[in-house]
Amino acid sequence: MRESMLAMMNKIRIFGATMIAFAAVAVTSSCHDKRSTGWEYAPNMYEKIAYDPDQKNPNFKDGKTAQVPPAGTTPIGFTRFDYPNTRAGYDQASLEVKNIIAQTQSNFAEGKLLYEHYCSPCHGEQGQGDGEVTKHGYPPPPSYSKGQSSRGGAMKDLTDGKIYHTITYGVNAMGSYASQLAPEERWKIVMYVHKLQTL
Repeated sequence: MRESMLAMMNKIRIFGATMIAFAAVAVTSSCHDKRSTGWEYAPNMYEKIAYDPDQKNPNFKDGKTAQVPPAGTTPIGFTRFDYPNTRAGYDQASLEVKNIIAQTQSNFAEGKLLYEHYCSPCHGEQGQGDGEVTKHGYPPPPSYSKGQSSRGGAMKDLTDGKIYHTITYGVNAMGSYASQLAPEERWKIVMYVHKLQTL
């Protein structure tokens, strides 16, 4: 009989403790700010320590967070092309710059595809300067195999460096394609243009 009384008292205590726990949860959740989303699992994800690029920053002399990279540094993944957008830079690139990618069938095929997408609207499918835009009143670019370069010399004699320089900076009515084509893609187009120079 005494054991059944003890068992009953234990059940009452467990039930009481459970009810107190529920009551505590109810009280704390009812007093909680309704606009809050609750406890934060990782507050550093919401309340960051780092400065935003446009914020003032006392850690730098000029008070700006966004700093110019140190002189002479190159961003990760950026390929330098240290030839200026001048005639002298064009001529120097002609002498010094050579195609850096392997002469493979897959690179050639990709160069052809890139040429068709980016270059053929003006230069034409075969590089003859008869692209679709010339039918709408735009001046035709010179033929790669028969034309003369506006910078002098035959188009069929353009070197790797001259073609790459022109794709990078543009010339005459042709704008720069540096923002549309990565350096490796430009080299693949250079590879394909050499084929068009022989047609």
